[in-house]
Amino acid sequence: MKFLSQMIAVSLLAIGACAPAFADAARAIKIGVLNDASGPYSDNAGEGSVTAAKMAAEDFMQLHPDFKVEIVSADHQNKADVGAAIARRWIDQDKVDAVADVPNSAVGLAVNEVVRGSKAALIASSAASSDLTGKYCSPNTIQWTFDTWAASHTIGSYLVHHGGKKWYFIATDNALGKSMVRDGTSVINAGGGTVLGSVNVPINNADYASFILQADSSGADVIAFATAGGDTVNLIKQSSEFGLKQNGRTFAALLTTTNDVEASGLIVGQGLIITQPFYWNLNDASRAWSAKFGERQHGQSPTAFHAGVYSSVLAYLNAAQAAGTNDAPAVIGKMKEAPIDDALFGPVVVRADGRAIHNMYILKVKDPKASTGKWDLLENVGVLSGPEAFRPVDQGGCAMVE
Repeated sequence: MKFLSQMIAVSLLAIGACAPAFADAARAIKIGVLNDASGPYSDNAGEGSVTAAKMAAEDFMQLHPDFKVEIVSADHQNKADVGAAIARRWIDQDKVDAVADVPNSAVGLAVNEVVRGSKAALIASSAASSDLTGKYCSPNTIQWTFDTWAASHTIGSYLVHHGGKKWYFIATDNALGKSMVRDGTSVINAGGGTVLGSVNVPINNADYASFILQADSSGADVIAFATAGGDTVNLIKQSSEFGLKQNGRTFAALLTTTNDVEASGLIVGQGLIITQPFYWNLNDASRAWSAKFGERQHGQSPTAFHAGVYSSVLAYLNAAQAAGTNDAPAVIGKMKEAPIDDALFGPVVVRADGRAIHNMYILKVKDPKASTGKWDLLENVGVLSGPEAFRPVDQGGCAMVE
């Protein structure tokens, strides 16, 4: 009897010793960064987006030590089927709670369908098709950084009101390019301008000569590049070689980053009009975060893709903490409840359709003589507020909008 009492006492002591460990167990969240690690979008997203996600996780865990956030990553190779397969494996086998980044609209739309109806979220910070929060909207998805409607609308509005009435588009032959031409045409027409034509080009193309000559012969005031990454860099360089700028043309790149401008060079890119929701030199907060990013990313200046990953992942983590669950509809719903005061994007509102709205800046590539360093590339020439820059919530065809 005495032996039995001792055994019970020891067992109770063991349970008591273990109880705090269970009570203090960290709540786990796993986020998969899915992007182009080796193709035309790799410089703008790629490894830098993984770094940005890790920075967000670290900043969050510093404030919430009772959480363990794990970041994993994979290359979707700019193939919708590959991206969808990775997302499905992550969710079904690896217990990933959210898929982030996803540059390439076709991949983003495919992953959007994978997460629909699941407990996983799509934090589409770099997928640009406005259809993600339009006709294909989902309670599991948010779109954070920009979209084709905002990029086209911001640049289109600015240039139409500054004499750019006649337009010609050179667009990649994919969901991204087609969305930008569609959305750009609507705002140009609404502003009294005209689209004289457009041409679709293969992604990751090397020779744009024939397409540039078509654009030149159109008589357009504005030649707009509805492209991204390395495709845009090649277009900027080859257009300069043909002397189109000297012919009085204005060039606009609808989805271009600081990396693209730096790769093109200020001499070649001078005067190019772009739009971004983030630039490293906008304010003290953007400069401070960019310095931290550069320390971890080989001295690179962050792109809007990278800043978007950081901000959207951090907002998701804060919402997951507030919601008390990792289930996507609940977390995304929490993000929509109140405005978010974001350090890099300023005030952000996530609407019923999943679209995050915030300021969009119109930026002009500097004269080389005005630049003070490698990444001093752009001057701010205008800004549209979130409600001005992004498509009205009732015009996207989202079934979740009442």
